[in-house]
Amino acid sequence: MAYFDGYTADEVWANAAQHLLDASADVSKADSRLGPTRELSHCVLSIADPRRRWTYSRSPAVNPAFAIAEVIWILMGSRESHLLNFWNSQLSQFVGGGNTFHGAYGYRLRSHFGRDQLDGAYRTLRHNPNSRQVVLQIWDPAIDAPTDSGLPANADIPCNVGSFLKVRNGKLDWTQLVRSNDIYRGLPYNLVQFTCLQEIVAGWLELEVGRYTHLCDSLHLYEADIETMRVQPDKQTYSNEKSCHSLALSKDKFDKVLATLAHTLRRLSATDLDQQEFDDLRQAANIPESYKNYIAVLAAESARRRGWVLSSDGQLLLGCSDPDLQLVWDRWMQRVSATQVLI
Repeated sequence: MAYFDGYTADEVWANAAQHLLDASADVSKADSRLGPTRELSHCVLSIADPRRRWTYSRSPAVNPAFAIAEVIWILMGSRESHLLNFWNSQLSQFVGGGNTFHGAYGYRLRSHFGRDQLDGAYRTLRHNPNSRQVVLQIWDPAIDAPTDSGLPANADIPCNVGSFLKVRNGKLDWTQLVRSNDIYRGLPYNLVQFTCLQEIVAGWLELEVGRYTHLCDSLHLYEADIETMRVQPDKQTYSNEKSCHSLALSKDKFDKVLATLAHTLRRLSATDLDQQEFDDLRQAANIPESYKNYIAVLAAESARRRGWVLSSDGQLLLGCSDPDLQLVWDRWMQRVSATQVLI
């Protein structure tokens, strides 16, 4: 068993990634349907401050707009593929084509099993904060288990299979159970997804955010990616500012904000978006600053993919006050500027 503990997601990710990259490290070799891997089994990653969720040490840099789009998509309970494919042109290579995604986390959490599991977790913990029975289920054996011949049931089988939520010492702890995690393509985005859910549900419950623990049965790096992935910490570090960028809201207020986020994501992903509507969406006047910052990143990436110029000096990210988001955006822009492709 491997254990990686740290204050921020970046610190934890970087330590685990460096371990898998280290040719002398004690790791297993395992074959998979996508090629041979270097693997750590029964791996634990523990983050003391899940609000520090961005992995800025990964090179090539993560796409922050795609990460934010996934968070909103999950919260919407959507499984519509076009809402994510716009933000990541390579996505269909890994999860297949079609109008919907088979293993969509948000759909599984909010409607697939006949109930809204996030809402249920909130109601249970609001009335009984000592409960140890709050489990969010993603894996569905009826449609996710391999065939009797061992073949995958679908190209998009959920890697994250469930979540455990507990209130301890006035804080919401979140434990994520993962059957299989690609440290390069999957883990940085999973850390953003589920720590956002943790902070949002904590806000509904009027609690502080506790520890985030990621239990991964197979944390791996594809050998084909060994020459591509690097751990390159930025000279900058996470900011010390916390309160003004919190995602925490009451349940009623959040539901109203989510309606705005969902509409904005749909329109910023749309093929018929014009610049007047784009400018109106980018203003996002009636939502908290933390969510305005998320919209600023989405707007910047939507404009980049359309070849639009937003300012006389060529800047795309306008109106974002969160230095952590600015940092990951700058790393992303360095990447796309070097490749000159959409990605």
